Amino acid sequence: QVQLVESGGGSVQVGGSLRLSCTASGDTHRGNCMGWFRQAPGKEREGVAFINTQASTRYADSVKGRVTISRDNAKNTLYLQMNSLKAEDTAMYYCAAPKTWTTCWIMMSSGKKYDDKYWGQGTQVTVSS
Repeated sequence: QVQLVESGGGSVQVGGSLRLSCTASGDTHRGNCMGWFRQAPGKEREGVAFINTQASTRYADSVKGRVTISRDNAKNTLYLQMNSLKAEDTAMYYCAAPKTWTTCWIMMSSGKKYDDKYWGQGTQVTVSS
């Protein structure tokens, strides 16, 4: 069993920065890849950024160049550094880890599947102009 706890969300102005953290308890290495999804009101949950145990990353096109995902294995913590935030980045951000081994390519496109992952409770990011 894996438990995920996110923190670091908040309200910022356009162009600002935030760093989200996700602290995990349990074995997240078994799933290989973990990362972040987000869901805005009225929209589907979408993949944002993912990293595997080899530190290989994958980003959604909408955040490339503005977002960096990293993983501190010693602390069992995942980070999402978000810079140059835009109003369209406003969403609830969820940390997720798969229940079975998977690739980050598959994770990125699996926002509609909930039962095959462990999820955090979410942290709200609001970007205003």
